[in-house]
Amino acid sequence: MVRMHTAEHILTAVMARLYGSPRNVETHLGAKKSRCDFPVNRPLNEEDGREIEAAVNAEIRADHPVRATLITRADAEERIDLSKVPGTADPIRVVRIDNLAESACAGEHAERTSEVGRFVLRSMTMKDDWLVRIRFGLEVSDAS
Repeated sequence: MVRMHTAEHILTAVMARLYGSPRNVETHLGAKKSRCDFPVNRPLNEEDGREIEAAVNAEIRADHPVRATLITRADAEERIDLSKVPGTADPIRVVRIDNLAESACAGEHAERTSEVGRFVLRSMTMKDDWLVRIRFGLEVSDAS
């Protein structure tokens, strides 16, 4: 789950960069497959799916360090979406993937993005005109 959780953060950053998506609205992380629902600014198609998969894999290969730190709630409110964090939480645990993403998260993560393996977009379904469900898995190469 460590690798899958890290992949979800990378996917979320890619969706924000490519489609202006805020943090995913629903997530299910599994050991073999996962899914995330993202608000999008337009319906997505197969070409978008290929672009998402390529962008996530490029960030994985970039071998970004992944770090967790604690910051005050006041500092977090200035720069991080806290919509999924209890209102009484302080300090806030922040997971940062260098040059890519920063979010409040209590989960466990890989130490570097290169540990994630290859991101495989299994399917992409528009739930309505403004919400896409992305199902994905991870493959680990022999070289990893």
